[in-house]
This record gives sequence, structure tokens and C-alpha cells, in this order.
Amino acid sequence: MAIEPASVDWAAARRVSYLLRQTFRYEYPKPIRDLNHRLVVIPPERFGDQRRLSHQVSVDRDGVRFADRQDRFGNMIVDVFASRVPAEIEFVAEVAVERRAAEPNRLADGWLSDGYLLEASPLTAADERIKRAARELGDSAEWGLPLADSINDWVYQSMTYRYDVTGVRTTAAQALALGAGVCQDYAHVMLAVCRACGLPSRYVSGHMIGQGGTHAWVEVVLPGEAGKDAVAWAFDPTHASRAGLGYVTIAVGRDYADVAPTSGTYRSGGAGRLTTTKQVTLTDLE
Repeated sequence: MAIEPASVDWAAARRVSYLLRQTFRYEYPKPIRDLNHRLVVIPPERFGDQRRLSHQVSVDRDGVRFADRQDRFGNMIVDVFASRVPAEIEFVAEVAVERRAAEPNRLADGWLSDGYLLEASPLTAADERIKRAARELGDSAEWGLPLADSINDWVYQSMTYRYDVTGVRTTAAQALALGAGVCQDYAHVMLAVCRACGLPSRYVSGHMIGQGGTHAWVEVVLPGEAGKDAVAWAFDPTHASRAGLGYVTIAVGRDYADVAPTSGTYRSGGAGRLTTTKQVTLTDLE
């Protein structure tokens, strides 16, 4: 039985379970050949306190091949191959996950030395404005969680949420210059500032309960207690908050380009039209 998220006292919740269902439907003006598609829609088996209970990816036609693999960030990639698609194809992903409170997202030794957490990516390169903000924020807050909290708030205050002014290729510098964008732009700006401040950080793609579409936020990776392992702390600059049990993580990477939910190539047929649906149902709560 579904539970209404608005009725939940999230601060008191200890364990939650979700059922996620997504569809991606492509329609083409004429038949296409040699479809090679990439889906990043299934979370890893374990991700911090999040555990994948079951998953399934299906398609609405015969003769389609699937292959699962893991990328360098530990994400689950589903590759889909079809020799011919007459007019349309629809992918359906269904996932059940469970999350538990008070379980930090501990990463094994070596994560803090992974270069991508500190290196600017194509979508998060710092321009002069971002570098200046990093210097000012770095001078006003202690390195670590206090600085991450300050950056999270600064991004929220510097941006206005607005559709149709940015795209998947918009950089952090461009979005900040506009002062507007969607969640992926907020995440890119925060990543750019964090990395310019020397805070290891990564892009997170997933879902926020009660929100439409895929959501994006940031994890800042810091040393654990007594320098052991590392801990990933989740921040949502779109809402100036920490990301808690009301979030479902699907994948992590340097920026959006690493974790785009759906992408691919094919031959002939002209440009396809994509329509998507998403439903996240809260199924259990303690």
C-alpha cells in the first residue's frame, strides 16, 4: 500500500522503502537500424544506507538484447541493442529500494585520492567568478562540512529555478552567469565551487520523493573519523538542504554527462521524439 510522503515525519523516520517505475519512449519518423542505447536507471546493489531489493528493465518488442556492466564510478549501466526499430521503442525500468537512517555512506580507502573528485570536468570548470566565490567562501568557513554547508547556501541564493533557459551542455559558469537553471545546473555550480575550494565532490543523479523528473544533487567526500575510510555527505543546493531519506540515488559521476539516464546512437530514420514518465511510491516506513 502506498504511503503519502507529505504525511511522513522525515526527521523521525528510521527505515523507508520505495518502488520506482520509469518509462522512456522514443518515436521515430521512419524505421531506424543498429540501435545502441545506454540506460543509467538502476542503482548499485548497495550505496551507503541504500539497498536495492529488486530490479527489472524491459522493452516493448522482441529481438532486443540487453547487457549489464559497471562503469568506473560503480554505476550499473544497461546497454540495449536492436537491429531494427520500425517506429517506436519503450524502455521500462522498475526498482525496489530500501534506505535506513543513521548509516553514513562510507567509502573504501582510496576514494579521497581519486582525481575526478577534485578535477574540473567539462561542465564544472571554474571561471573567474567561481574562483572568486571559492576564495571568499573558503576564507569565511572552516574546510569540511562547514564550508560545504556555506557553498550549498551560496548556490541556492545565487540561482533562480527556471525551466528552458539551460540544457544538458550548459556549464556551471554559464548557468551562474544566467543566475538561473534547473537542478543539474545548481549541482554543477556547487561542484565547480567545491572543487575550486579543494573539497572532493561528485555529481549525484536520482530522485526526490514528490518531485517530477530525475533530480540532481552533490556529495562532498571527506575523511572519516580518525582519518579512516571516507564519508560521502549529500547536499541539495536546489533546496539549500542536506539530502536525506527522501532521496533515491541512481548514479554518481563527475557531472551530468557521466550519468545521463538515457542516451544512445542509431543509423537512419531522422531524429526521435522522447517522452518519459516517472513514479516513486513510498511502500513501507518505520
